[in-house]
Amino acid sequence: MPKPPVPSSLEPFLSEPNPSVIASHEPDGSPHTAATWYLWEDGRVLVNMDATRKRLENMRADPRVCITVMGKDNWYQQVTIKGRIAEIADDTDLAGIDRLSTHYTGDPYARREQPRVNAWIEVESWYGWSGGQPWSG
Repeated sequence: MPKPPVPSSLEPFLSEPNPSVIASHEPDGSPHTAATWYLWEDGRVLVNMDATRKRLENMRADPRVCITVMGKDNWYQQVTIKGRIAEIADDTDLAGIDRLSTHYTGDPYARREQPRVNAWIEVESWYGWSGGQPWSG
């Protein structure tokens, strides 16, 4: 698996509001996956979740995660990033979820009553596929 940095040629793909799935580890080691919005920023991945989400509990106990980003028009075009949660912070002013929501929907996040949390993923390795071939960037 290629190591960071992720090639700059992949940044346009990662910067799009593509569908993605994040995986964390349950206490027994089994995987827990969830569809999620993400933002690619400065070589890191920002995700945001409701403060009660199971994946947040998992991330706090074990920072190893994996996120797969799929092309919104072609799911056979994908990049998988393996990494660690480098930072977790309360999103008290909802700025993080608003940035994600605006990126994906064009509007700020509508549900403002629930506490939210930001998490930043540092890339440890990555791989991808495009057109049935490994995506070398």
